[in-house]
Amino acid sequence: MTTSAPTVVLVHGAFADASSFARVIPELLADGLQVLAPAVPNRSLLGDAAYIASIVRRIPGPVILVGHSYGGAVITVAGAQNNVQALVYLAGYALEEGESLGELQGRFPDSELASALVFTPFPVEGSDEPGTDVTVDVDRFPAIFAADVDPGLARTLAVSQRPLAGEAFAEAAPLAAWRTKPSWGLVSSSDRTINPDVERFGYRRAGMTTVEVDSSHLVMLAHPKEVADLIREAVRSTSA
Repeated sequence: MTTSAPTVVLVHGAFADASSFARVIPELLADGLQVLAPAVPNRSLLGDAAYIASIVRRIPGPVILVGHSYGGAVITVAGAQNNVQALVYLAGYALEEGESLGELQGRFPDSELASALVFTPFPVEGSDEPGTDVTVDVDRFPAIFAADVDPGLARTLAVSQRPLAGEAFAEAAPLAAWRTKPSWGLVSSSDRTINPDVERFGYRRAGMTTVEVDSSHLVMLAHPKEVADLIREAVRSTSA
């Protein structure tokens, strides 16, 4: 337990950015919490986790680390920092030590996302071999990613995606912070981006406190109160 109020660090996922927390942040600020929503590079699991860990280490005091989607994999690794008090997964990947995104996802039938992915080469500095950026087909993005989000906003999100480098799917997590940190998980039960059973399996394996919300993948925009309530529970449970 800790006596000082924690900072809530919100870690976005693939094909999105920190603005995906735009409806949750006001709820948390209204509670008097310190909140930080950094931009995740989305270049590699290990690199992204190292970047988020560097941000967490600079925060003077306890941290509640919240990860959406691919951000769940990131906090699984970055959450090992000493000042992280708890982890909260939102429609996220809770990897086991030594497991990659591809391996966890491969245990279950594909979601609709698999057939809507677009692969685009990008130049890699210092290499003759290009990298691969992964995005979601713009026309299919609203239905697959944001079915219960305002349609106008969903179309805007579709054309402003933050790509994920393909390398991130194959990198194995060197550790699983949920083994030593209290953790909470939210399943988006109408998720068409990640098979909800992937979320359930990871959370159950980690022994998390779990809730289910009838939501699309972008649960933070579609159901901000439910998301904020789960974060509040993590804050209350780890603060004296």
